[in-house]
Amino acid sequence: MHGAVSPLVAAAMFGPLLVSTPPPAAAQSRDTLLSALKEPLRAGFAPLVPAPPGHPVLLRPDRVFDAAGEATHAGWVVLVQGDSIAAVGPADAVRAPNGTETIALPGLTLLPGLIDAHSHIFLHPYNETLWNDQVLKEPVGYRVVEAVLHSRNTLLEGFTTLRDLGTEGAGFEDVSMKRAIDQGLIPGPRLQVSTRAIVATSSYGPGPRGFRPDLDLPQGGQAVSGVPQVLEAVREQAARGADWIKVYADYGRGPGGQSVPTFSQEELNALVSEAHSSGRPVAAHATTPEGMRRAILAGVNTIEHGFGGTDSVFRLMAQRGVAYLPTLTAVEAYSEYFDGYVRGQPPTASMREAAQAFQFALKAGVTIGCGSDVGVFTHGTNARELEWMVEDGMRPAQALLAATAVNARILGLEKRIGRVAVGLRADLVAVAGDPTQDIAATSRVQFVMKDGVVYRRP
Repeated sequence: MHGAVSPLVAAAMFGPLLVSTPPPAAAQSRDTLLSALKEPLRAGFAPLVPAPPGHPVLLRPDRVFDAAGEATHAGWVVLVQGDSIAAVGPADAVRAPNGTETIALPGLTLLPGLIDAHSHIFLHPYNETLWNDQVLKEPVGYRVVEAVLHSRNTLLEGFTTLRDLGTEGAGFEDVSMKRAIDQGLIPGPRLQVSTRAIVATSSYGPGPRGFRPDLDLPQGGQAVSGVPQVLEAVREQAARGADWIKVYADYGRGPGGQSVPTFSQEELNALVSEAHSSGRPVAAHATTPEGMRRAILAGVNTIEHGFGGTDSVFRLMAQRGVAYLPTLTAVEAYSEYFDGYVRGQPPTASMREAAQAFQFALKAGVTIGCGSDVGVFTHGTNARELEWMVEDGMRPAQALLAATAVNARILGLEKRIGRVAVGLRADLVAVAGDPTQDIAATSRVQFVMKDGVVYRRP
């Protein structure tokens, strides 16, 4: 090892060797893993996670988008006390207590922290490393380090909550990531996690197609067949810490690699019934009309992707109250990596198909949230999904609602986040310009607060 070692690294690597044993009569001070966070402060280093302000904070933007509707409110301010919003409204109607810090945000719009309801923090873009190689060749410890960086980058770009839909071969490490973020060890969005995801036997990957038949390959999901194994997988994932159960209702296992259904109606019915019995909602990967139909009839809570969905399937989704996460940016990314698409050029056939599905969903009145499938593309650029939602037919403010109040309802968090309202968590983001007029403003983040802690400021 060359060069100086920081106190934080030294404490983590050599702590047990460097701490002398006190004499028996000496007073013992309580110590925990969290003491590793105190050392940088004592040494004058910047902490990984900023400290709470310790006093009220008054935010003064040009306007506030509170996500109660599509309008913005010029001249409004937001008062934050502790981890929650204490007051919001016109500046002359909000009284700040003594000792309040005022943060001016001129030229900016303040809005609720953004929510991406379909992410993969253990993946990175496939033009860097193909999916198979990430699952087969990258050690889980390495992927955890990547996930730490991905989470930080996501938070600093204004996404304060993620629903992470599968570790893709990294086991139950998303549960550990969630714990580390919640305990303040690392910066990141609040997470809802789904652990391993449930796939049908020999119907996901890596392989078996294209690999020697005598290889026992690591898998990107938990493979099962039949109702007993389905129930066992749901129960195990719930017990291990899953907030959602993720199932692949179809995948590319057809004779030519085309997507076809993977589970029978009986298997899906059992999966959803057991997940709901355990208090977990269900997200279904489904891109074919039949895969979507089976998942909807089984009672899943959300459909992911839905690229091949028909008008009648989306009407069925609306009737059954199933929400839709369109992942439009993932389709653009695949087109870039594998079809030669260049941004600004006419869309590829797969992009046109995804846009048509999105428009079917809009027409049918389906609840549409913002879910991007980030990880397929670069973490921290999640706002690209909002731009595609507008490109494919939403009003800018409608897309903003999808990424705030609507997503909060989909995730069951509407009493905690998703709006700028008194009593809700102080997850607040400020962007340059007015995103209700120009949705690209969501990629110009200048200020980020999560749970009342300031992570980024102008």
